[in-house]
Amino acid sequence: MKNWTSGRSLPAPIEITSCNVRRGDVILIGGRLCRVTDLLQLPGGAKRLLFESGEQLTMHVRTRFIASRRPSRW
Repeated sequence: MKNWTSGRSLPAPIEITSCNVRRGDVILIGGRLCRVTDLLQLPGGAKRLLFESGEQLTMHVRTRFIASRRPSRW
């Protein structure tokens, strides 16, 4: 039997807030997967997320989402 290994690591589901959201995070919103391409810091700790699709979402400081993030390599 041949062992198959991928050069890529699997995404890990994590809870994100406006404090730890990053470019490249994939968030499930309304049944659609949206990849964050850019972030804009807003007053009061909020952030505006810009997605690949061109859509935007303002994330309040207390908002929490479950997202997928590829583990970073050391």
